[in-house]
Amino acid sequence: MPYAARMSWTDRFAFFSATDLGALVLLTLAWLGIGFWIENSGEHRPSVSKIMARYRMAWMHQMVTRQPRIFDSQVLGNLRQSAAFFASASMIAIGGGLALLGNAEKLLGVANDLTLENDPLIVWEIKVLVIILFLSNGFLKFVWSLRLFGYCAVLMAAVPNDVDDPAAYPLAAQAGRINITAARSFNRGLRSVYFALCSLAWIMGPEALIGATVFTFVVLWRREFASESRGVLLQNSEV
Repeated sequence: MPYAARMSWTDRFAFFSATDLGALVLLTLAWLGIGFWIENSGEHRPSVSKIMARYRMAWMHQMVTRQPRIFDSQVLGNLRQSAAFFASASMIAIGGGLALLGNAEKLLGVANDLTLENDPLIVWEIKVLVIILFLSNGFLKFVWSLRLFGYCAVLMAAVPNDVDDPAAYPLAAQAGRINITAARSFNRGLRSVYFALCSLAWIMGPEALIGATVFTFVVLWRREFASESRGVLLQNSEV
């Protein structure tokens, strides 16, 4: 049995410096923290995701009186295509990462050229594994988002065509809530992809990972709380 296979996780992490471990902790906290901040933003300063949730509910409300509802099905179809595209892309990236783990000697040569350090192979394998974990989480979120959009399509089809039917608006509200849940899962998948790309910087050292983590966090914060598109979305106060 190879020596690396006999090592415990404590032995594996002994190859990493305190800066490496601190960068990894920062990466995890940034990923969890920005997600919590976006999804639990207050009404005084809502995130783009929160604002779009209101528009999704307004969409379902307008759908009740729209005849025919071809436009609504086309919009939902586009949302499902986006989720399917990112799920496929994540799966391909995961396959590439696993292939890289199976041929890690080539990664070792490239990584040593970038960092001018002679770390053991297990160090680079763990760094790639972190990227794969983020991609795997993103893949699962995209697949679940795709399924939820499918549920939403069924609920939309169940909304009666008769506006006066007492079940029309309650069913539309249910479809809206499922749509919001699907979008939340899709956004979580996107954030995982962002931080997977961020994790690539670890190959160049812990300082690069810290810088990439801070940069990714700021980019996500700006897009959700300080972007021009957010200002446009807030112009309609009736939603």
